[in-house]
Amino acid sequence: MRRNSVLQKLTRPDKRKLLGLKYFALAVPFLVFVFAFSYVPLISWVYAFYDYKMGMPFLDLSKVEFVGLNNFAKLVREGRETIRVLRNTLVMSSLNILVSPLPVIFAILLNEIRSGWFRKFIQTTTTLPHFISWIVVYGVAFSMFSMNGLVNQIYAMLNLPVPQVSILGNNKMAWLFHLGLGIWKSLGWSAIIYIAAITGIDTELYDAAKIDGANKFRLMLHVTVPGIAPTYIVLLLLSISNLLSNGFDQYFVFYNSMVSDKVEVLDYYVYKVGFLVGDYSYSIALGMFKTLVSITLLFTVNFISKKVRGESLV
Repeated sequence: MRRNSVLQKLTRPDKRKLLGLKYFALAVPFLVFVFAFSYVPLISWVYAFYDYKMGMPFLDLSKVEFVGLNNFAKLVREGRETIRVLRNTLVMSSLNILVSPLPVIFAILLNEIRSGWFRKFIQTTTTLPHFISWIVVYGVAFSMFSMNGLVNQIYAMLNLPVPQVSILGNNKMAWLFHLGLGIWKSLGWSAIIYIAAITGIDTELYDAAKIDGANKFRLMLHVTVPGIAPTYIVLLLLSISNLLSNGFDQYFVFYNSMVSDKVEVLDYYVYKVGFLVGDYSYSIALGMFKTLVSITLLFTVNFISKKVRGESLV
């Protein structure tokens, strides 16, 4: 009772300030997490200009050989390898951008389902894969698509020709296979933001369109799609700014010698150079190159957004 009486005596600005402090307190753990894992590691960027080896004293630059821009020049000297990795990275990113309308279409179709329990069932089953570890996904894929997996066993039972190479080791199908895995894992999760955008569309627009004689398809085409188009454009521009970021887990667990030429994207290559080869300074230079290019792309799409939409992203 005493606590409630104290709150009642507070003025409206004081209540807003207190509420703001509560929300800030909730955000503090996440801010600490981002600072610890996204900004503190930037200290190691200094080693891109040194020849650092594992075991040397950290941040004791007097005991590390200064090599200047040699690690960045190595990007040019190893041009063929760099181009191959960038090719894989850009191809996978471009494929993901090409299929980016799929979550939009899925969200629109899901919104048209009138049965509440069926809509929740579909949304749950399509969102669940997002929370499954890539290690578990690899285990399931291996049990299904390996040479002795379920798919080949079904082929043998039906007296169909069994492929000589499983899809896990098929170099020609590597990009499409990983694209399919990405769609399966992210479709439901990516659609959530579009479902939220659909719920924010004014219902009076639907009512006015129905009065004008619009059917279901025209309602979706002329009301729903324009309503969520700004959200899609923003996410599309952000995807373009992250062209060099494909993730690491997926390509790490599915990596093998038969498809290494296709799945070795930039994130995996940085890990390979730093931890498997042991060239830490060069891996840091690669990471810096990726960051600088991503920042350039971000400001470029931000400029385009401001010119086209009249609003900037950042």
